[in-house]
Amino acid sequence: MTHPILAIDHGDARIGIAATDEFGIGTHPVETIDCRKTEIIPRILELVTQRKIQAVVLGLPLRMDGSEGTSSKKVRKFGEQLRKKISPIPLTYFDERFTTVTASDKLREAGKNAKKQKSIIDQAAAVEILKDYLGW
Repeated sequence: MTHPILAIDHGDARIGIAATDEFGIGTHPVETIDCRKTEIIPRILELVTQRKIQAVVLGLPLRMDGSEGTSSKKVRKFGEQLRKKISPIPLTYFDERFTTVTASDKLREAGKNAKKQKSIIDQAAAVEILKDYLGW
């Protein structure tokens, strides 16, 4: 597996971004993109270039039974738009079930209540997507 890898937790209002380091030793939060204030794909392209990203993992919101619904269709549409812009860098969809819950639990354990989590929960969820993708 080639590093660094960028992970995306796609939401309607905010998009969380996380990445591995260049050696694939660790994962870390990068930023939260406010969809109302920022052009999403151009910002992701900047991050891909700045960080010399070699692969992108996009969280796919599946239903509890593993099927895809409306949210999955939105993410796939976004993913195909992004794939065209980042080619030849590979883009992989990855099951993101429970990542936000796991991220919230970890933030709570670190002393961040729900109000304090709002600004970082999407980044933390992207970290969880990346860790799950890497099998950590």
